[in-house]
Amino acid sequence: MSKTTEIGPKAKPEPPKKSAKREIIELLIIALVIVPLINIFVLQSYAIPTSSMENTMLVGDKLFVSKLNFGPRIPNTPLALPYVHNSIFGAQSYTTLLELPYMRLPGFSSIKRGDIVVFNYPPEVDKGIPVDKRTNYVKRCTAQAGDTLQIIDGQVHINSKPVENPPGLQHAYMVKTSSPFNPKTKEKMGISEVFQGNEIGTYIMMLTNKNAEEIKKMANTDTIYKVTQMKGEFNPRVYPYSSKLPWNIDFYGPVYIPKKGDKIKLTEENYALYETAIKKYENNPSLEWKDGQAFLNGQQVAEYEFKMNYYFMMGDNRHNSEDSRYWGFVPEDHIVGKPVFVWLSSNPFFNIRWDKSMRTVK
Repeated sequence: MSKTTEIGPKAKPEPPKKSAKREIIELLIIALVIVPLINIFVLQSYAIPTSSMENTMLVGDKLFVSKLNFGPRIPNTPLALPYVHNSIFGAQSYTTLLELPYMRLPGFSSIKRGDIVVFNYPPEVDKGIPVDKRTNYVKRCTAQAGDTLQIIDGQVHINSKPVENPPGLQHAYMVKTSSPFNPKTKEKMGISEVFQGNEIGTYIMMLTNKNAEEIKKMANTDTIYKVTQMKGEFNPRVYPYSSKLPWNIDFYGPVYIPKKGDKIKLTEENYALYETAIKKYENNPSLEWKDGQAFLNGQQVAEYEFKMNYYFMMGDNRHNSEDSRYWGFVPEDHIVGKPVFVWLSSNPFFNIRWDKSMRTVK
């Protein structure tokens, strides 16, 4: 009787171990190539530094911004350090030895009225900073290219019709109480900004309509009213800074938002509105107004054809937001992306707001 020997499956040889040199190279490729490319073309994390979008987004919110929604923008300054925006230890983190013109890949959608948008701060054009290295701002698109915007007593109107307000919209209210306002009440109601008034028991509060109604019903509330500027009251800080257009943050416009291909007649009445866009954002430094006419490259021009779409951006915290009411239109080449998700929310003392974390942006 012969013996049989069972032959089991051959053990698989262990894959050769990666050398330390190879692991370092792979890590460097991931850190210096793959992740920066994801940040540029797909998704990037940002933090909210100011209260201009309260109660919608809070100071300390960390959010993911999609570059795909409006189309990824090719960097103007591709020679830059990754993971920092425009400076590191006080020094410039990019070089302008290579600067590319504005180019954008196709996106899922165009910017629509009501979208929350991250964009580069347009007035930094005066500092000579490249577009993609200007400070990042986040606001809501209140008017898109081709709209006519007007603000009447704090209410936005688009094309002569009042628009639906964002659910977290806030205005400044003067509140007078017979006893000190309880900080616990402030926290319970989700009120983030309360400023002491000139008199004891008076406060300036940034409130939603719901908050205002709740405070009005409190037993120790004597008076409460919305703080607004009057129609015709000229605010010299409001764009376009012209007494010929006596506007303020509560009574503004009407103003037409330029659309690519629009031919707009330049008049003494609207020249101040469109001068910055034509001269600085569309690179026509020779534009000037003299003898009642506009001149471009030494030639008289009656109208100008816009090369880009423009947008009017406003913060949801309407009386505590530096936005298009103060510095004008946002050109399309300044658009960074669309906030889509708050992955962490924490206050300035690094206490995590769990109820505000892990939520979509609306």
